[in-house]
Amino acid sequence: MKRIKISLALIVYFAVVLSSCYNDVVIPTAAADPDGPPQPVSFKADLMPLFNKSCALSGCHVSGAHKPYMASDVSFGQITNGGFVNTSLPKQSILYLMINGEMREYIPSAVDRQKVYDWIRNGAQNN
Repeated sequence: MKRIKISLALIVYFAVVLSSCYNDVVIPTAAADPDGPPQPVSFKADLMPLFNKSCALSGCHVSGAHKPYMASDVSFGQITNGGFVNTSLPKQSILYLMINGEMREYIPSAVDRQKVYDWIRNGAQNN
């Protein structure tokens, strides 16, 4: 009987010890080299869906609310003609500063923010 109790205690002990072991999977949120060569970014394919999902929400950046308006049909013109991008000094672009400051909670992914930065560095084209 004593042998069964000891065996049972050992089984419970190892079950507790082994169940407490786990592997954390850490997914980096930062781009490898944010100031490395800019990657090609399409405004229509990459940024427009991002802005529609994160910015063009009721009460946010829709017509009649906060500028720039981010609805698909006007977003490019609003951003580029409204003075929100500075292709000469991309890190001084209002769009870049806002998504990395006050509006960071709406675009939390560093990869998505890097796409915006790369798009500005590539000349902010309507592609």
